[in-house]
Amino acid sequence: MSDVKQVPSQEVEQAARSALTNRGVLLDDIAEIVYKMQHPYNEGLTIDDCILSVDRVLEKREIQHAILVGIELDKLAEEKKLSEPLQSIIETDEGLFGVDETLALGATFGYGSIALTTYGYLDKDKIGIIKKLDTKRNQQVHTFLDDIVGSIAATASSRLAHRLRDAADDVPRDKMERRDEEDRLS
Repeated sequence: MSDVKQVPSQEVEQAARSALTNRGVLLDDIAEIVYKMQHPYNEGLTIDDCILSVDRVLEKREIQHAILVGIELDKLAEEKKLSEPLQSIIETDEGLFGVDETLALGATFGYGSIALTTYGYLDKDKIGIIKKLDTKRNQQVHTFLDDIVGSIAATASSRLAHRLRDAADDVPRDKMERRDEEDRLS
């Protein structure tokens, strides 16, 4: 039996949220992307709806784990603590390196095909803070972070799309909340 203790879920969630904030990514930044992605399909959508959706997505373990792993690898690359050739690959965000996209894409799987296709669009078009992170060329490395932010925005967009359909189908609010809870915990 190992003496390693299991980390409480609340601690993991707080660490992931803090990691984003410490890297300069705010919920509002991600919510702006969600708004741009979903407003054409929902004219009544507000930025507050998008912030709430991002907040709910950040409660999902797979998203939290992707945030923590990706940001840690970016930070290690900044500190030049990775061995070669990985150091150079991550530091330069080499075009044929797909592990960053793979990690981010894996985090979208819990939110269905809309999340997957939206992530693909965001990975190609890079809007909002994603573009800023992708093009920032100072001492910070964002090889993983830009893709993770895209993943969060894509899953929050998918969540909103599914909730919009549920509302159109007159699904009772308590059932929508139960589905939402199941999505976050699955």
